[in-house]
Amino acid sequence: MASVDTYPSEVRAQAKYLRTAPRKAQLVADQIRGRTVPEARTILAFTTRDAARDMEKVLNSAVANAEANHGLVGDELIVSAAFVGEGPTLKRWRARARGRAARIRKRTCHITVALARTDGELMPAPRGQAPVQAETTPVVPRRGKTEKPETDETTEAKPKAAKPKPKPKAETAEKPKPKRAAKPKASKASEDKPKPKPTRKKKET
Repeated sequence: MASVDTYPSEVRAQAKYLRTAPRKAQLVADQIRGRTVPEARTILAFTTRDAARDMEKVLNSAVANAEANHGLVGDELIVSAAFVGEGPTLKRWRARARGRAARIRKRTCHITVALARTDGELMPAPRGQAPVQAETTPVVPRRGKTEKPETDETTEAKPKAAKPKPKPKAETAEKPKPKRAAKPKASKASEDKPKPKPTRKKKET
């Protein structure tokens, strides 16, 4: 099995829980993203924001990691990523007029700086450590599904057993249905006779 270099393509350094607002530090990170290490150091040296001092420390730490762990030259790297994450906010109170209290939010942030090679290649293995070989993981079948064993072409297929024919049902003699009695037809002579008119009774006076 051939060895595969599983190391990332960048070296990172991170500083957590810095007492700086994330929005203020993000403005400094936007200035150095995508620049080389010497350019980033020059920009941070002439930036008047307080977050530039913390950003410069994180940049120097990332350069030291690349030089000490991977044997690279810091000035030949570029800032591939620089971003700021929001940390927990500390709640404080301040007395105001008429016995009221106003909230004070002391915000914190996490600064991350990543360095990469200019040619875009992966980082070499750390000093004194052999490259890691990729391990193949066996494929586990899903529940309820079993894989059928593969059969060789040379093996003869077994003939399928013939299904038994269903037995014929016993023929039952059909019983004749009873006929309904015919209604008597009225004669024509009775139809021709006029119907008697109803007579009204006279009132007695």
